[in-house]
Amino acid sequence: MTTVAGKPGLGSIAARLERLPQSRWHVKVRFLIGAVTFFEAFDQLLAASALPVLIKDWHLTTGQATFAVTTGSVGMLLGALVAGWLGDRIGRVRTVALGVAVTALGSLAVAFSNGIELFSLFRFVQGLGIGGVVPVAATYINEIARSDKRGRFVLIYEMIFPAGLAAATLVAVWVVPNLGWRAMFVIGALPVLLAAALPKHVAESPRWLLSQGRTEEAEQAIARIEAEVTAATGEPLPQPAADRVEETSRGRLRELFTGRYLRRTTVVSGLWFVAYYVNHGISTWLPSLYTKNFGLDLTTALVYTLLSNVTGLLGTLAVALVIDRVGRRPALVAALGGTTFTLATLALVGVTSGSQVAIFASCTTFFVYAINAGLYLYSPELYPTRNRAKGAAFGGLWNRLGVILGPITVGAIIGGGGSLMIVFAQLAVVAAVGAVIALFAVETKGKTLEELNS
Repeated sequence: MTTVAGKPGLGSIAARLERLPQSRWHVKVRFLIGAVTFFEAFDQLLAASALPVLIKDWHLTTGQATFAVTTGSVGMLLGALVAGWLGDRIGRVRTVALGVAVTALGSLAVAFSNGIELFSLFRFVQGLGIGGVVPVAATYINEIARSDKRGRFVLIYEMIFPAGLAAATLVAVWVVPNLGWRAMFVIGALPVLLAAALPKHVAESPRWLLSQGRTEEAEQAIARIEAEVTAATGEPLPQPAADRVEETSRGRLRELFTGRYLRRTTVVSGLWFVAYYVNHGISTWLPSLYTKNFGLDLTTALVYTLLSNVTGLLGTLAVALVIDRVGRRPALVAALGGTTFTLATLALVGVTSGSQVAIFASCTTFFVYAINAGLYLYSPELYPTRNRAKGAAFGGLWNRLGVILGPITVGAIIGGGGSLMIVFAQLAVVAAVGAVIALFAVETKGKTLEELNS
């Protein structure tokens, strides 16, 4: 038997995590990490809700509006890079808490900005936090999940992200017309309260601690978790399965681009780019398209946008229920295929009304959100513990490139006098490329993180 922190017979960290039954401890952790993710999603969409008002009040050109949106995305890109390194260096929980604090303080600063320059600067700062929190939080949830139910476990947690997007739009429907756009960013600062509470109530990932050679702390963390689960279930824990290979070496960034990991990094990077290029190419401009191109009032525009976020939530639920049965690759191929079909159909039938766009955009987000959630599950599965946060964050870098280029491309088409048919046609082409890339994805269904990376 493997000896863990000098205690023979206890089994490996991985085996001890694998034998844990579902309990109140899992609910607590998913709630606390989920609350963080909820507000990160809420904050991410604030600019889109404020944009129609800012365009009118500050007399913004299409280029200025695109710049205001893009600065936040650039911040998210850099935040993902830094957080990936920090997550593997100082730990998952501390990195998430730091990112939450940066996001909240950045949101408060945006609320008091008096021009597009300061608005854009503070959105950049806010983006640093948002970009860093989400991939590292997903990495943590992956590392505490059992392999046989990891897909559903992670994706039920991931539903909180589209819920946060929907909540941002729902709150904006009343807040923006009645209290102004600044009030939305004040609300977005509330999670600063979570930053201090998180390290106290959520144990650091035992897998990560062990990978850093901190075996005594890893033993303390897994023992604390086991005690909470035992107290919650009122029954003794089952015996761990046969010991698994444990990681005790520190990772290097270059490992993501060598051997079998080169293919994995290439495929997942392409998928991240496609998913977020399409997602943000649509979502960032929807409220403005409804008001500017179709003459709808702000409340109607935000309600239509809310509809898209609600169907996205349903898409995330759908993929959570099936991904452990059908596998990661078939789910991603099907969702990207569905995205391609809905966008291509909208482009071919012609864009004639705001309600038509709302219906097809909502069908699209059903599939797109399923892709996004699936990638937050899939990316951390592809890398060993020593590099897991870096690997997930590198995928985050490509999703942020998509977040930047999607809205820029759509803005350029609209600003250049191009038709909405062209907007949706080019998004359909990008989604089709993603479906082809997904065919080369490595299947991870039902395997432990150690089996996938040993």
